[in-house]
Amino acid sequence: MTHETAILLVALLAGALLALVLSRLARRARGSWRAQVRAARAGAGEDAAEDLLRAGGFTIVARQVRTWWAPLVDGEPHETELRADYLVEADGTLLVAEVKTGDEAPRLSTAATRRQLLEYHVAFALAHGADGVLLVCPERGTIHRVEFPLRRKLARTRRDPEARS
Repeated sequence: MTHETAILLVALLAGALLALVLSRLARRARGSWRAQVRAARAGAGEDAAEDLLRAGGFTIVARQVRTWWAPLVDGEPHETELRADYLVEADGTLLVAEVKTGDEAPRLSTAATRRQLLEYHVAFALAHGADGVLLVCPERGTIHRVEFPLRRKLARTRRDPEARS
């Protein structure tokens, strides 16, 4: 190997290493920028949701409500902290309001949203006496009451539409 070939090889390796480092830095910066944009959108959504809830006749009871819930795994409690966007009240009914922004998150077809609302429904009913959950999408200007019927009730209503009362 000649001296010139060795220098060229070292330069190529150094260039490849530099390209790799710069690529990683760019990827990290892009991810950080996306996270900042998402956080700003979510914050603006929560502010708009508060106005939307008030306009919908709800009173804001609390913001960023934390609770602890301990599902049992093989009889052993596993404590989990949960934080909902709002506790609201209307006509004597206490509800957990969860704000979702974006294209996918406000949809009940999004599994993560559906599971979060179900978890909040159970945990906040036990801890705070909440009567249900709301899915709030300020970007669409919508508030949806989401209910999770029990199978027995659902099966009864499917077989006998008259049994709904």
